[in-house]
Amino acid sequence: MSVSEAAGEAQPRPAAPAPPGLRRLRRWWVPAAWVAGAVVAFAVYLQLARTRAVNSDGASNALQAWDMLHGNLQLHGWSLTDVSFYTTELPQYMLVELVRGLHQDVVHVAAAMTYTLAVVMAALLAKGNATGREALVRVGIAAGIMLVPQLGPGMNILISSPDHIGTSVPVMVIWLILDRARPRWYLPVIAAVLLGWVMVADMLVLYIGVLPLALAGGIRLYRAVIVEKQPLDSQRYHLIMFVAPLVAAGAAALALHIIHASGGFYVSAPVAQFAGSGAQLSQHVGVVAEGLLLLGGADFLGLRFSFLNALIVLHVAGVALAVWGTRLAGRCLRRDRDLVSQLLLLGVVINVTIYLLSVRAHWLPATREMAPVLPLSAALAGRLLARRLMAARLVPLLLVVSVGYLIGLAHEAVQPQVPAQNQRLVSWLAQHHLHTGLSGYWESNVVTLTSGNRIQIRAVATSGGRVVPGLIESNQAWFDPHKSYANFVVIYPGVREYPGFTDTGAVVTTFGPPARTYDTGPYTVLVWNHNLLSSLRR
Repeated sequence: MSVSEAAGEAQPRPAAPAPPGLRRLRRWWVPAAWVAGAVVAFAVYLQLARTRAVNSDGASNALQAWDMLHGNLQLHGWSLTDVSFYTTELPQYMLVELVRGLHQDVVHVAAAMTYTLAVVMAALLAKGNATGREALVRVGIAAGIMLVPQLGPGMNILISSPDHIGTSVPVMVIWLILDRARPRWYLPVIAAVLLGWVMVADMLVLYIGVLPLALAGGIRLYRAVIVEKQPLDSQRYHLIMFVAPLVAAGAAALALHIIHASGGFYVSAPVAQFAGSGAQLSQHVGVVAEGLLLLGGADFLGLRFSFLNALIVLHVAGVALAVWGTRLAGRCLRRDRDLVSQLLLLGVVINVTIYLLSVRAHWLPATREMAPVLPLSAALAGRLLARRLMAARLVPLLLVVSVGYLIGLAHEAVQPQVPAQNQRLVSWLAQHHLHTGLSGYWESNVVTLTSGNRIQIRAVATSGGRVVPGLIESNQAWFDPHKSYANFVVIYPGVREYPGFTDTGAVVTTFGPPARTYDTGPYTVLVWNHNLLSSLRR
């Protein structure tokens, strides 16, 4: 019995054929409804994104896209993190910047686009080939689970700077192709090539795309050849599905090496470290559990009772549906004929498992490492639970719950917009005609973006008691004294989760005593009468 069969014993009777006029009308109003829903969702999520302050993470990607837009397509001289976003969010940022220019709102617009696409793709995967009322329920479940990100840390993970949530979008597009296209031998090849393309941007694709596709192919190959005794040459489709994504993953790693060897950007190798003790692992279980609540907008732990917090508790219903759908898919994994359900399930399980075992699962903000679990599990819940909920007459209850979700969404959407981090510093530097300087990471690229590149702060660090160029999200050309002139350093203690640059001793050791010192709020600005870049050790 497949998951589709297990999803509900009561099979609906086939509907009578619709009149030709109604079919022609449906051909137009269904796509129009999807487009209208996406437009409304984008407008709401854009407002939500603007309630989060742009920081140097999003600003770094905006500056990289701006550099690509102006001819540096390989990002020559750039050093990135272990996630390049080179083939996913950076092209998106380029398109937004063609319209908006270099502006802090680029980050908000791109974040809203990404989350809107994630919701739409999850809803389309949930719908599958269903029609009529069942299709509406499937779509409603998936979109409802993702409808309202939790204000605070949840917003930072899902609708903020480029992050792993965006990586789920192209993966779901690939799964949608596999779901809708007729099986042909070249289809898994196309899927694997696309996965390799996305893997250049984010190695997390290995867990939510490459391994799920390879394992799904291996499971089907095993069942056909070993269990059902079918000849191996009759299973070319599943054999390619097993091999092609693994080859594509290797090709993606090779592509990153070739890009760097040919003068393009350098991307840091992902750190693969796992929990070293049972006590550490047990601590991770609690962090992962709370992280799953956070992704579903239901992290009520530690909150005092209030009406708004009651709306957060209401999101437990969505988390429960996601868990139920995942559990149902797991029960039928080996014998299920629904490829997409298998892929979604494997993506969720592998992503959560790797995150649980890694050393990163020690604090809640690291939940971003399993952000794709939200859209993947939402799609799975909608795909598998609709018939069961309809048969149990629970759809009206879900509609009541969705009203609470919409109230919470309205409350979050009317929150005031906030300026970018260090906006006050931008204004002060402009008033004092200071254009290029040095500071810590969180005071650097965000100032450059917010000022529209009119004021530039380059990220530095300290090593051996001296100031050295920053190695993350920076361009070597910025520190070339023959190309740039920097004459000030910003000392700033930072704020929670965003540490500042405070090593005044290393600054004086490297550059000598400043000619002038200014105190403005939490910032101390040290100014010299010479080019500080000449004193930096490259």
